[in-house]
Amino acid sequence: MKQDQNASGRRALLRGFTAVGLAALTGCAGTDRANAPAGASPSAAPAAAGPPAARVLGPSAYRLRPIAGYGPQRVAPGKLKVRHRPILSMDFERSERAMVLTFDDGPDPRYTPDILRTLRRHDVRAMFFVCGEMAVDNKDLLREMADDGHLIGNHTWTHPLLTRMTRHGMRPEIERTCEVVEDAVGEPPAWFRAPYGAWNRAAFRLGAELGMEPLAWTVDTLDWKTPGTDTIVSRVLGGAAPGVVVLNHDAGGNRSQSVAALRDYLPQLLDDGYRITVPRRRGI
Repeated sequence: MKQDQNASGRRALLRGFTAVGLAALTGCAGTDRANAPAGASPSAAPAAAGPPAARVLGPSAYRLRPIAGYGPQRVAPGKLKVRHRPILSMDFERSERAMVLTFDDGPDPRYTPDILRTLRRHDVRAMFFVCGEMAVDNKDLLREMADDGHLIGNHTWTHPLLTRMTRHGMRPEIERTCEVVEDAVGEPPAWFRAPYGAWNRAAFRLGAELGMEPLAWTVDTLDWKTPGTDTIVSRVLGGAAPGVVVLNHDAGGNRSQSVAALRDYLPQLLDDGYRITVPRRRGI
């Protein structure tokens, strides 16, 4: 499990790579521990969450419908097209007013259960990009995500800067996390997000070889900086638009602000007519 004491080191690393962004040769999506900085600490972390709340959703729930026709095929490893830059937003009809919420770095038993309860309360799905070192001891939370219809993505094992790694060193970071997810929920992830949004050719190729599409984001809440709940809410609502992918965190530091912000902005998005959904995962 990541420790808050790593936050300052990761933030320093992040600052050094902020300039990389989307302008990088390999199509970096932007940087921050928003693909996982260990994060700072706002107020004291809440007590560990109790057992998951009872499931109340049904498969026909309107807000649970996946985006039609979008998303990676469940293809055999090595058969997916190798991209040269990550997907930044979802391409579907503007009239659909659909958005995607994503959460990085977890699962963390201090914060992830509260996020899952809020999503369940509003009958919506989201995407969770998990780190293997967190997931391996919290497979129950992975199963809860899958049971509720959320998509689980790969965010590497230890959240390293992939652009500083060899392909040989990168492979187990990605492959081991795929194995943990598959062991917990019965299928490997179909989506991959590079830590810090720092991509290179090897990362794209390895992801494709393992049957995963690379997903970045459109709106960065910068919640890992703990800017305050109101600021996080304002960033989400201010960036809301059809096709937008929002970056949040459910681990990597004290995420109580992120938990509180979701409770605030999610009902507002729904009241504004947005459908919060996930890309469809289709069979071969």
